[in-house]
Amino acid sequence: MEPSTPPRKAQPEKLSGVRGMNDVLPADEPLWRRLEEAVAGAMRAYGYRRIRTPIVEHTRLFVRSIGEVTDIVEKEMYSFTDALNGEDLTLRPENTAGVVRASIEHNLLYDGPKRLWYAGPMFRHERPQKGRYRQFHQVGAEALGLAGPDADAEVILLCQRLWDELGLPGVRLEINSLGASDERRAHRAALVEYFEARRDALDADAQRRLHSNPLRILDSKNPAMQALIEGAPRLVDFLGEASRAHFERLQALLRSQNLPFRINPRLVRGLDYYNLTVFEWIADIGGTPLTICGGGRYDPLVEMLGGKPAPACGFAMGVERVLEHMRAQGGEAAPAQCEVYVVHQGDETLEAALQAAERLRDAGLEVILHCGGGGFKAQFRRADASGARLAVIVGGDELARRAASVKWLRAGEGEAARQESVPLERLAEFIADALVA
Repeated sequence: MEPSTPPRKAQPEKLSGVRGMNDVLPADEPLWRRLEEAVAGAMRAYGYRRIRTPIVEHTRLFVRSIGEVTDIVEKEMYSFTDALNGEDLTLRPENTAGVVRASIEHNLLYDGPKRLWYAGPMFRHERPQKGRYRQFHQVGAEALGLAGPDADAEVILLCQRLWDELGLPGVRLEINSLGASDERRAHRAALVEYFEARRDALDADAQRRLHSNPLRILDSKNPAMQALIEGAPRLVDFLGEASRAHFERLQALLRSQNLPFRINPRLVRGLDYYNLTVFEWIADIGGTPLTICGGGRYDPLVEMLGGKPAPACGFAMGVERVLEHMRAQGGEAAPAQCEVYVVHQGDETLEAALQAAERLRDAGLEVILHCGGGGFKAQFRRADASGARLAVIVGGDELARRAASVKWLRAGEGEAARQESVPLERLAEFIADALVA
């Protein structure tokens, strides 16, 4: 009787990430790091200090700040009830509210204005598409306690400095004023009257927003709605003297710095806490104009969240969209994984190679020690793929001489690749000098 074949063990299910929540792989990390370093440098240049707030906040924070009748609160927030204590919690869909909440809770404004910045993931439950994800990342700056158009101009200039630092051409600035609350109420009433008289021409979203948030109708991307929107009452016609003066001074400050801009009277905000200045930075990405950064003034928010009234302005930048623009400018070239790659024959040469790699790292060099065995030919393939400029070879002959062979993997222009023997005790000094030359 033939022995029965044991049943094949079932393969575990292959798991994948949540749709719209993407991994940042090692090949992408250098571009992210370049952006993060540029952001940190720009923030330091303007006196902004970093704040880190929790990813999870009380749901009521966003309902109160963003507004209950908004797409974010109604449709897009990842909210849940904590099983331990029954609290209603939400993964942050934006971070201005969290920064203001932290400033109030810790009394950060007790000794004067604060310039704060943040970076991190945000979460919105929407249909994933290029440049729009369920987990996305933002960089933001918040100037708290500063009331004038000079603060508005400064945060706009900060953005321009960042685009210059990143080498991003063609990023266009659009500005508008939302005025004060009473001016917006008068404009809102005029909008409702205008659209109510043309209700049959409104699409489903516009009809839903007509009485709850008519300002958002102006931001509709529906081509069939554009002629109707173009004829709608304009907020600029409802601005009082103080709001006009604020907006005109902002324009003068931007012109004084030779910063071009376009006034877009249809530029609005979907968040309830904005007033006066609003702005957006727009870039053509893949032939499509996309907003990569937006912001403005939100003087009512501190009081709305329970703090003493204090003015504020700031911006939030979509990291993934900025990265896409950077890639379009040729920013994808992967940098070297290391400066030096150490190859060896294993056995007794491994200890000497390990010692050499540690001394090179002590000297501040970026070093990969070959692991996993293999002959010199295979090791040199990996050394070349690593992008290292130099290979350090520790073989039996080198070990007998208490030396290592240094081979140039990437010779300079017009320079022949070369190799020379260096005593192990001089190796770190020799390589440090060679990499500077």
